[in-house]
Amino acid sequence: MISTGRKALRSMRWRRCLQGLLLILSACLLGSQAWALSREQALAMAASEDSEVRIAAMNAALAAAARQPDARLQPFLQALANEELKQAGAQLLIVPASGAAVDALSGQPVPSLPADLDDVPVNNRLRGELDLALAALKLFNGTAKERLDAAQALQQDASESRLPLLEQALAQEPDAAVRSELQLARAAVLSGSPEAAKRLRAAQQLGESDSPATLLLLNQRLDEERDPAVKSALQLALRKVQASLAWGERLGALFSGLSLGSLLLLVALGLAITYGLMGVINMAHGELMMIGAYATYLVHLGFRLWLPPSWFNAYLLLAVPVAFLSAAAVGLLMERLVLRWLYGRPLESLLATWGLSLVLMQSVRSLFGAQNVGVENPAWMSGAWQALPNLSLPYNRLWILLFAGLVLGGMSWLIQRTRLGLFVRGVTQNRPMAACMGVNTARIDSYAFALGSGIAGLAGCALSQVGNVGPDLGQSYIVDAFMVVVLGGVGQLAGTVYAALGLGLLNKLLEGVVGAVLAKIAVLVFIIIFIQKRPQGLFAMKGRAVEA
Repeated sequence: MISTGRKALRSMRWRRCLQGLLLILSACLLGSQAWALSREQALAMAASEDSEVRIAAMNAALAAAARQPDARLQPFLQALANEELKQAGAQLLIVPASGAAVDALSGQPVPSLPADLDDVPVNNRLRGELDLALAALKLFNGTAKERLDAAQALQQDASESRLPLLEQALAQEPDAAVRSELQLARAAVLSGSPEAAKRLRAAQQLGESDSPATLLLLNQRLDEERDPAVKSALQLALRKVQASLAWGERLGALFSGLSLGSLLLLVALGLAITYGLMGVINMAHGELMMIGAYATYLVHLGFRLWLPPSWFNAYLLLAVPVAFLSAAAVGLLMERLVLRWLYGRPLESLLATWGLSLVLMQSVRSLFGAQNVGVENPAWMSGAWQALPNLSLPYNRLWILLFAGLVLGGMSWLIQRTRLGLFVRGVTQNRPMAACMGVNTARIDSYAFALGSGIAGLAGCALSQVGNVGPDLGQSYIVDAFMVVVLGGVGQLAGTVYAALGLGLLNKLLEGVVGAVLAKIAVLVFIIIFIQKRPQGLFAMKGRAVEA
């Protein structure tokens, strides 16, 4: 009984809501050729016990709004789409997330919200008509960008009922780019016309498009077409669109490879220092990245909880040095307490760092839990740059490319232009001779290991911007980091750069041909064969110790 009563109450509220919606729509559409129902008919349909009849009434109203747009409807429909339309009895209110509520019928402000405020339900069928009605409204009342987006949205609904609307918009559209999209939308509509001549002209016009949506539409029309001439025109148009989209796909694969390569470079730079300088197979390198990522998470959380919202977009300016210093401090502690006693004993150092990696992972699980945590991108790293119709470049990946370049430049300057860099190069090339010249090799080992660990922390900071942060973050990259270092040549900065970018590009290019798993296997086989032929890697180490 209780369940039946609740259903009846929901049905009654839904009918009242529809009556209010139709009241607003009919107020704008009465007297218009687009509105096929009288106000009384519409309200009677909204009050019907049959849900299909009620839905049909609302669909008819929204379709009429799309056929003959009225600027008065836009705030109301936008509120409905944003789920900001609320119902209190027979009253409809627009309650935005920020700002005062207003009455949807009169537009008057509402000083206090009623206690019985309910959401206005919008199902998928209504949402489709609602999106089209909003697109139609923006065609005549929006900015150039909004009109362009609306024209592209109307291309998805190739219904012949949209043709008068498109013709009207074309007749008054001043912007060339928007006109081009409107013409494509009209061609998409005409491609489904019952007249073969119209379909033929539409196919020829669609061949000038470079949109992925047009590719889908052409494939659909090609399956349905029976006229030989039109079918031939559709096939020609399909080949033209595929050719215009090919460059976007190639550039997308290239960008994906460079993006992966930049991440591999950040991950491997620190390992190139520690492994190249001291010969330590640091299996805890991935966990040092994890520490940098969690340090970024804590800074992000602190900005979110304790500082004004306007400061949040600057949290990475503090997170970068904090991630570096956190990972460097942990690396220095590892070196002074454990690794300094294991130099020249690669097997023992491998086992010790593997044990340290387990300790670090369990410590993080105890502090933060086993579940991944999310780090929100600042506003300037959110979204993407639409370089081509089928090529979208995420801003976070672009910034990471720049960040990797800056870290590489800083590393190169430190190694080549500073006193510490001179000592590091000397110890790397000939440790006994450097010690004889007065270099404190133990201190240089500590500094170098801390530096490599800090760079691993920077890699973790970057990784936090492209995925979730969790205790197992480093395990996904440690093998790739060693592959990059070994392929590039131990202790060679230039080799690390070439190896990271080369492996990133090779992996992504192969993925497009053979898939992700086979691409990974192919890259591993390539590295094995390459190391067999050239054990020293891409760049061999130079120095007296090597030459002797």
